[in-house]
Amino acid sequence: MTAIPDLGAKLRISEIFHSLQGESSRVGLPTVFVRLTGCPLRCTWCDTAYAFTGGEAMAIGDVLERVASFGCPVVCVTGGEPLAQKHCLPLLTALCDAGYSVSLETSGALDISGVDPRVSRIVDLKAPGSGETEKNLWSNLDHLTSRDELKLVLASEADYRWAVDALTRHDLARRCAVLFSPVQGVLAPADLAQWILRDRLPVRFQLQLHKVLWGNTQGR
Repeated sequence: MTAIPDLGAKLRISEIFHSLQGESSRVGLPTVFVRLTGCPLRCTWCDTAYAFTGGEAMAIGDVLERVASFGCPVVCVTGGEPLAQKHCLPLLTALCDAGYSVSLETSGALDISGVDPRVSRIVDLKAPGSGETEKNLWSNLDHLTSRDELKLVLASEADYRWAVDALTRHDLARRCAVLFSPVQGVLAPADLAQWILRDRLPVRFQLQLHKVLWGNTQGR
């Protein structure tokens, strides 16, 4: 049984906002984003470096109150790397207990086994072009279920070949949905789409919808 979270426990929050989900199988859904501050990784293509530092200390209860103000049933906890904060786990449980449909966006460098099973875990496997491949915690794959997803952001054809090898070597498509995404402005989306079709991969191609709509403004 999942422990009752301490609503007074505090996290450092970079921002809480309402937008459309730009990634994963939830793409296009109105969503409240809770972005936690801090990340132990430094991916070359990171687009949320502003969340590495700063933010506001907030109790879990205050986060719930802010989320409720948007009147939206779907919540995404993201970062930075949200699991780098020890009170991320009770936050996720508190959101589930409050009746929200919750997803977690995580780099995959930290252990996901303690995440509330009601949460959909969107795990980002780091390809070589990210500069952080060695941070991948491969044991996380054993904890994935059909409600989770793997995201691979690719910057080159070499990244694509690495991703295909990982797909085959670890039988990723059997574990959960797998999404291949091009780094905006670096890898042409049409090239990635053509490679996926050519190789008949059991993956989903995705673009970051929020960037298509609003550019690099994080969906607002």
